[in-house]
Amino acid sequence: MIIINLLGLLLIGLIVWWFWLYKGPTANLESGEITINVDDGVYQPSHIRVPAGQSTRLNFVRRDPSPCASVVVFEDFDVSEELPLGKSKTLELEPMKPGRYPFTCQMQMYRGELIVEEKS
Repeated sequence: MIIINLLGLLLIGLIVWWFWLYKGPTANLESGEITINVDDGVYQPSHIRVPAGQSTRLNFVRRDPSPCASVVVFEDFDVSEELPLGKSKTLELEPMKPGRYPFTCQMQMYRGELIVEEKS
């Protein structure tokens, strides 16, 4: 019985880590454009550094047939876009002020973040 309880706690801990604590690698936007793969429950890259005041093109390529992966939502910009399976979908974002702007699927299981920073 103790082993079952410990395994249950471990599973709960892994779920909390995966959905709320895990921060994947951060990619830097170099040329004003980046490709984001949507597959296996994650956006890759999921954290993207963007210079403030620069237009940004995000090319989403959805490889996951899950209905959850079919939409990307940028709540701060009031943007919600369908992502076709196996095709690229480009989102063009206007220059942004410094800050952190999350993006998710409609059920908020896929999570990513634009990190907009002042140019150094």
